[in-house]
Amino acid sequence: MVFSSLEFIFLFLPAFLLLYFLVPARFKNAALFLGSMVFYSLGTLDEPIYILLILAAVGVNYSLAIFMNRWPGAKKLFLVIGLIYDFGWLFLFKYLDFFLSGVNGILGIFGSGKIEPVGLILPIGISFYTFQIVSYLIDVYRGKFPAERSIIDLGAYLTMYPQLIAGPIVTYAEVKERMKSRTLSLRALISGLQVFIFGLGLKVLLANQVAGLWTALSTIGYESVSTPLAWMGLIAFTFQIYFDFFGYSLMAVGLGRMLGFQFPMNFRHPYLSLSMTEFWRRWHITLGSWFREYVYIPLGGSRRGRGRTVLNLLIVWLLTGLWHGAHLNFLIWGFVIFVFIAIEKVGLKDRLDDHRALGHIYMIILIPLTWAIFQITDLSQLGLFFTRLFPFLPGEVGVIYERDFIRYGGEYGILLLACLLFCTKLPYKLFSKGHDTIWGGIFLLAVFWASVYCMYMGMNDPFLYFRF
Repeated sequence: MVFSSLEFIFLFLPAFLLLYFLVPARFKNAALFLGSMVFYSLGTLDEPIYILLILAAVGVNYSLAIFMNRWPGAKKLFLVIGLIYDFGWLFLFKYLDFFLSGVNGILGIFGSGKIEPVGLILPIGISFYTFQIVSYLIDVYRGKFPAERSIIDLGAYLTMYPQLIAGPIVTYAEVKERMKSRTLSLRALISGLQVFIFGLGLKVLLANQVAGLWTALSTIGYESVSTPLAWMGLIAFTFQIYFDFFGYSLMAVGLGRMLGFQFPMNFRHPYLSLSMTEFWRRWHITLGSWFREYVYIPLGGSRRGRGRTVLNLLIVWLLTGLWHGAHLNFLIWGFVIFVFIAIEKVGLKDRLDDHRALGHIYMIILIPLTWAIFQITDLSQLGLFFTRLFPFLPGEVGVIYERDFIRYGGEYGILLLACLLFCTKLPYKLFSKGHDTIWGGIFLLAVFWASVYCMYMGMNDPFLYFRF
């Protein structure tokens, strides 16, 4: 089940909110835990063992944190056990076949046999909830707060359905006070609903619709598209991935607000950035914060000289690439971002900040190119696509339809301009000022029913970040 579905909007959400608001305050976390598990179960009916996996994550980490408090002299041992347990499942489901493919490559050099891939299906949201529970365990180890005594409260935190399967990544420190006491109000419910509808519109009316252009390129074949269409399609994907993930994150924030929580914002107009460094402070903010807090700073951050700083950045960005997917292209993607951030650290960023027009041009070119590396997992196809983006590169091409961009420009031109507008701050400023007015209400109603119509007509796609 996804937020942008008729089943969620008209069945699950009303039923859950009715239960949540009716139960006494002392039972709200239990209701949230139960409702979240029902939500997760509906998405894993074909693989019910994944429900046991997330419940085991709650039980094991709850116990290990309690043990840390009870036997502080052995808390490092309990932390290591927890890290092995949590990351072990993530490795098994997400990276084992990738690891085996590397082993097979080495075996092939020596003419040895081949290890068959396991082919396990990735549990929904495992990358997100693993990072959340690991942050909880590390924070207890550091003494940031004592271990949670209620397994229901910890379970409600980890499985909280608004951000369970695609973030934002919320640490326990950010919500622990509201896990114990939170105020519910009609105003917060309405405000959360408004944010949810805005995010729904970004996902259904922008991301889903502009996705058709990138899909068309894949259908035609990269070898046959003209250079203008290749760039047009890549720009379409650049918009798609932003509004898809940003829309989901806004819906999560809105749902959290309805339930009495304040989730962190995951995006701050990233496409207005002047540098790659700035972009990754504005994009998927909670993931960047996690890597900074639990990887970069423990490695020494920027406190041990320039050489160590560069090494720490390399480690963080290779891990960031791997977090997104177990394919070689994600490692390449992470490495490319590292290279640009490292170059920016030695002086380029200062120049870009001083010359804003240059910074915008730099990012307008760079952002889509990095998304191409991110999206195309087949490296041969990736290389072929780059020969279409840059036709002076050597490579074989098929029959190219020189005027194909005119047809697709006419079909998607207005939508691309709308996406460009919603990458700026203007629509969000208007929304923040006018969402409580009559005109704001009319706008949100129009967005909601237009989204419902698109969902009813089947014009909907899964969230891109579900695969991570």
